[in-house]
Amino acid sequence: MGVVSELGKSLPPPSIANRNSVWLSGIGWFTAMLHNAINHRPPLKSGVHRQFLVVTIGWFIGYHLSKYENCMYAKLDRDMNEYIRLHPEEFPAKEKKTFAEIVEPFHPVR
Repeated sequence: MGVVSELGKSLPPPSIANRNSVWLSGIGWFTAMLHNAINHRPPLKSGVHRQFLVVTIGWFIGYHLSKYENCMYAKLDRDMNEYIRLHPEEFPAKEKKTFAEIVEPFHPVR
């Protein structure tokens, strides 16, 4: 039993380089650099092992956050489509219009 439901297990996994992973790993790396700068150490050279650890943790959390996000959106989509299927009277089909009916006539000014 985890955070992701059975529906989430049937979804394809998110890509390794998704926006949440990149952002959270970047924030973690910036935090490690800021910690080095506050403690008057060379920001890039010192604590490389900590920088790598924080980037890895951020990447891991971002990946699983994307997985949870995909699961929640899939659940919302499933519920919305089921509601539309059960209540077709609330969602009538729109009449089709041609492009000429939508656009106003063009009269050039000279």
